[in-house]
Amino acid sequence: MGAQQRVFKAKINSTQSLRKIFKAMELIAASRIQKAIDRVHAASPYASALTRAVAAVATQSNVAHTLTVEPEEIRRAAVLVIGPDRGFAGAYSANLIRKGEELITLLRQKGKDIALFTVGGKAETYYTFRDREIRQAWTGFSESPTAEHAAEIGEALLADFHRPHEEGGVDEIYLVDTRFVSSVSQDPQYRRLLPLAVVDADEAHADRGHGAGAGHPAHDEVFPLYEFEPSAEAVLDALLPKYIDSRILTALLNSAASEQAARQQAMHTAVENADDLIKTYTRMANTARQAEITQEISEIVGGADALAASGADD
Repeated sequence: MGAQQRVFKAKINSTQSLRKIFKAMELIAASRIQKAIDRVHAASPYASALTRAVAAVATQSNVAHTLTVEPEEIRRAAVLVIGPDRGFAGAYSANLIRKGEELITLLRQKGKDIALFTVGGKAETYYTFRDREIRQAWTGFSESPTAEHAAEIGEALLADFHRPHEEGGVDEIYLVDTRFVSSVSQDPQYRRLLPLAVVDADEAHADRGHGAGAGHPAHDEVFPLYEFEPSAEAVLDALLPKYIDSRILTALLNSAASEQAARQQAMHTAVENADDLIKTYTRMANTARQAEITQEISEIVGGADALAASGADD
């Protein structure tokens, strides 16, 4: 076997090995997507009901709660970037971080300091590599988040929200995550989590319609009249932390489903590219083999002609 054929044979073997890895990762991601989608759907009714309850209290009472009152001056904003722990998901991480940088730039243009929080190893690595201070980071559960993870994150964010500015507290909180639309479409987005706005009730309906496959929101629906015991403020104190945890969990679940869908797409493309490379290297190896055969035949014919010519001279 010639030198060129050995080179092409080695390339074909290595590409075939990579193709097996890509195919395995594609199948694993495909098997996890439906489970992730089911978790998004399962969490949507609770999140919608909780949002409606909070909106009802906010609209039916005049309580000025710390989580719903807009501060007079916003000097520092917390930004929670929810990304993946692993790569091999195409442009998923890059698109998410680009959306986060867009939000951070916008906030800084308004003169606000940034307190950065991250979920997932990719986001943490990105900001650490660029010497950006991260106040707190969570890793290890981007593909399978739980309510406990959301509660831990929510507790840390609320602690900073209640802390005075002089002690490093924040005046508002933003989420940067990826909304799962379908297996072929995932939208990076950012939105304000706190202070809470009453319009979040409509937003929750819209989120449910996109994320859970529900019908269109009923914008003309009217809330009934409520009486709150022991008081509207006590009800808000009990509901708002659960509401924050629910919003964070919904963002984590949507991001997990988006990650698996993006990884399946990326690995499917990688398998197709590997197949194209194998075909190309096979053609090039065959061409090299034909060239070597032609050269050998030419050398044999040339040698025979030389022997015939020398015999004639004798």
